Amino acid sequence: MTRIAIYDTTLRDGSQGEGVNFSLQDKLRITERLDELGVDYIEGGYPLSNPKDEAYFRAVRDLDLAHARVTAFGMTRRKDIAAEDDTGMKALVSSGAPVVTIVGKSWDFQVTEVLGVSLEENCRMIADSVAFCGSKVSEVVYDAEHFFDGFRLNPDYALKTLQAAVAAGASWLVLCDTNGGTLPEGIAKAVDAVKAAFSVPIGIHTHNDGELAVANTLAAIARGATQVQGTINGIGERCGNVDICSVVANLALKYEGYDLLRPGSLARLTEVSRFVYETANMNFRTGQPFVGSSAFAHKGGMHVHGIRKNASSYEHIDPSLVGNERRVLVSELSGKSNIAEKLGEHGLDQDNALLTKVLDRVQDLENEGYQFEAAEASFVLLVEKLAGRYHPKFERLGYRVSVVGESGNAAVTEATVKLRVGESVEHTVGEGDGPVNALDLALRKALEPHFPRLKEMRLVDFKVRVINDRAGTAARVRVVIESQDGDEVWGTVGVSENMIEASWMALIDAFDHKLAKDARVNAKTSLAGVGV
Repeated sequence: MTRIAIYDTTLRDGSQGEGVNFSLQDKLRITERLDELGVDYIEGGYPLSNPKDEAYFRAVRDLDLAHARVTAFGMTRRKDIAAEDDTGMKALVSSGAPVVTIVGKSWDFQVTEVLGVSLEENCRMIADSVAFCGSKVSEVVYDAEHFFDGFRLNPDYALKTLQAAVAAGASWLVLCDTNGGTLPEGIAKAVDAVKAAFSVPIGIHTHNDGELAVANTLAAIARGATQVQGTINGIGERCGNVDICSVVANLALKYEGYDLLRPGSLARLTEVSRFVYETANMNFRTGQPFVGSSAFAHKGGMHVHGIRKNASSYEHIDPSLVGNERRVLVSELSGKSNIAEKLGEHGLDQDNALLTKVLDRVQDLENEGYQFEAAEASFVLLVEKLAGRYHPKFERLGYRVSVVGESGNAAVTEATVKLRVGESVEHTVGEGDGPVNALDLALRKALEPHFPRLKEMRLVDFKVRVINDRAGTAARVRVVIESQDGDEVWGTVGVSENMIEASWMALIDAFDHKLAKDARVNAKTSLAGVGV
């Protein structure tokens, strides 16, 4: 079996896509999901480019990653500066990442016209940078930028730049189709040449400007490349990077002899895809191959008739292999296995009656605009309610939000909440920067005297998405809130035509989850104290 290393650059190259912006917490949560999936390398960013990337490399050290190696990305040293004196080089090695990726120019046009150095100096810059980083970290990946354009127009020089990296100790040679315009036959020809010239393992990094990123990646692997660089859902600059979801699914299911990811993790592919969409606050691409909600959806009468007899009549794979599900666009077919898997993840009962009840309710809620991929705390609360095990720690009696704005002054938001906690009725007011902040503060005033551990909890992210935009100002919105305490980050969701109502629903779920979690911890502590 040939091991294909999966190198994910969602956090760096993917974040360069239009409209994509990850918070520090987003990046850490995506890192954990990619590690669970079995991704081999996770490129965290360029530690010198902005404070957030610098903070990421500090924070990621505290994650208990089981498989992935975090990678710091940067350019070659600047011209006429020694590598050990270059601030970019020093930032890479001081990031603490076990792997460093160096990107250098392979196209002579880029060297002279864009970089503005001689061809010889460019080769020295590559060699010096790889050698310096290689003396400080265990593995250096060399990314040959614009390699295929350079090879097509000046193959001798393109190969010479690779030789500089190899001689300096590069662990990988990654060939980049940076402009995304190469055809599969051009990819194959270039990889053949590199394979014949060097014994160092080869990787492939393609962009999708010609709608050929997946085809080009598979062409490179067929010729001997053993590392794939790409992003979840293909997000990235211009038309995006190669979609790792499609590459992984094709390699695992359509070819023989390749080993990739972690055993059994392919069934989580759709979950990870949608988690990244939610985290990036992007709309799902419904027609996305393998993981899109329409990838196995059937509407035509002939198609529905066919799949009821034999699913393979209109499906190229079993959708459950990638964690997706078949849909008939009149009445959905059963998806109990997915629900059962999620219940199992949270240690919840999986009896058939509860599975059916949960599935029916989830389908109804998703039809209303809910999505639980980035809001598993709300999903667990939903199951507890359907199972009759939900015991709220407080009762909501009412809330009110008012916003007062005056010309020339910032608007003031005030929230009033009324709750019953045991025999007490709490009526509190919070003033904040916006409705969610004000509601959060008012809830804390009401609940913290009864539940002091709520002080550990804080809101870390808030996302709003319009679901049915054709309804104009009456459209429904979905609000996803991320909260955090000392040992966990969790997501909750609310949907309503009113943004404040949707926010209130998501916020209540966040508090409910924290209180339920603390109650379980207290129960275990009490049992341990009496020797049970």
